[in-house]
Amino acid sequence: MKSIIECVPNFSEGKDKSIIDSIVREISFVEGISILSVDSGIDTNRTVVTMVGDIDTIGKGAYVCIKRASELIDMKNHKGTHPRLGAIDVCPFIPISGASYEDCINLSEIVGRRVGQELKIPVYLYEKSSKQPYRKKLSDIRAGEYEGLSEKILKKKWKPDFGPSQFNESSGATVIGCRDFLIAYNINLNTKDKRLATDIAFDLRETGRSKRIPNPSSKNLLDGEIVRNEDGSPIKVRGLFKDVKAIGWYVEEYGCSQVSININNHHKSTIHDIFEATCNLAENRGLRVTGSELIGLIPLDAILNAGQYYLKKQNSSLGLPQADVIECAIKSLGLNDVIPFEPKKRIIEFAIKENNLALVNISCENFLDELSRNSPAPGGGSVAAMVGAMAAALSSMVSSLNYGKKDYFEHKKLFEDIGKKAQNLKDNLKYLVDEDTHAFNRIIEVNRLPEKDEKEIKRKNIKKENAIKYAIEIPLNTAKNCFSILEIIQMIISKVNPNSISDLGVSSEIAIAAVRSACLNILINLNDISSDRYRKELISKTEKLIKNSKKIHDFNIDFVKSVIYD
Repeated sequence: MKSIIECVPNFSEGKDKSIIDSIVREISFVEGISILSVDSGIDTNRTVVTMVGDIDTIGKGAYVCIKRASELIDMKNHKGTHPRLGAIDVCPFIPISGASYEDCINLSEIVGRRVGQELKIPVYLYEKSSKQPYRKKLSDIRAGEYEGLSEKILKKKWKPDFGPSQFNESSGATVIGCRDFLIAYNINLNTKDKRLATDIAFDLRETGRSKRIPNPSSKNLLDGEIVRNEDGSPIKVRGLFKDVKAIGWYVEEYGCSQVSININNHHKSTIHDIFEATCNLAENRGLRVTGSELIGLIPLDAILNAGQYYLKKQNSSLGLPQADVIECAIKSLGLNDVIPFEPKKRIIEFAIKENNLALVNISCENFLDELSRNSPAPGGGSVAAMVGAMAAALSSMVSSLNYGKKDYFEHKKLFEDIGKKAQNLKDNLKYLVDEDTHAFNRIIEVNRLPEKDEKEIKRKNIKKENAIKYAIEIPLNTAKNCFSILEIIQMIISKVNPNSISDLGVSSEIAIAAVRSACLNILINLNDISSDRYRKELISKTEKLIKNSKKIHDFNIDFVKSVIYD
């Protein structure tokens, strides 16, 4: 599998479009790099670029970005609300797929060493790349910011990991490292008072706040007297969310204050829990949350979890298309409040795929035209997966129509579970529509490999066998998913409104057709497999799948007919 690594350089320019465009253009010249988003803020005077590439290309993209920014940005003249240390303030590497933390740590060291040696910029390693525990957190390295760097860099404790141990007046310093996926998330308040936003941020962030004696004449806890230990240090009160950092600021561009939040582990601290807590904290202070915005990208599971959370609060079925769940999350979190939220550009899985022409993303008419052309792909395997996806969608429709209805309320949980499972099966099969074509194209590519000597012939034969096995695995997955559709139809067919019964019958008919069609693709590819044992094993699996599918399908159709003819 090809590696995908995300890199998110943050550079200290958010106002001059010519500088921003020049830096982004430099990155775009690196072959193999995909720029997913460019977020600039006038008040923060900062731009965040999100790009992806493989191990071999992403390091080049990071270096040219740092080099160009150091040539165009003079930190002596920089002012902005966001904390910063240099022209390229921070440059993290995040493994997305096919790459490990170790890969990204090595990459950060290679890029950091090059930046230090060739550009003469001091470089600090942070997070998982850090060599010292006190340098793990970005906030600790950045303490004192650019203005305090000239004195800080002279201290032995803060000697850079790479580059000169002297102040670079123009570029400052750069922080590079491997980290987990971070969600940069801002929540908007109906106030211009930065102190109120900061007050809420202290309650949210893991490090919390200094304990204070409340001031009875003020709702703002920052106005209270700090409670101290015997040694004079403040007593700390932990915040609500683990792995969360937060500050408050005022954004003149939007005319409101924001709670600016970094979520380092969105599984432990979810975006919707943080949003809801902020709403409650704001209300306690006589404020309102008007919405929120994402900087950069967000993982699909984070936005889906938020959508499902709000659907549950509405007592709605979760067996909805992915797009509907995402729309619920966008509206509930107010993600369109200050700038439009475009799922194809903001959700990382969608952004990575956006430039690839997927069969499932084209119109039905264009798909049929593409299918009818004199090229072998897309072919029967893609058709089987597409038909199976339709069967799953139809089953989900029936579940949703019966969910929560008075006469079928006792089956509400079952319909919700079946609806969710049908949606998952539909999405799996949508993926397999294109993957079947990709699998065929892999065989074509292998067939073009040279075979000038025995070594090349042996290597080619091994790659060809692996490519054929993958081309068998895809329709096998299609058949298994379609078998699961038949099973869920059987589970609900006796419990739905009789008016829905014909739809389940149609779903069963096309699901069994998809099973049989996918199995034909398995069998034809087995002819090119050298292992008799592998062939016999797959033939046995295929025959068993067809037999069991027919058994369930016959039950489904007999039941449908009994209701229709009753």
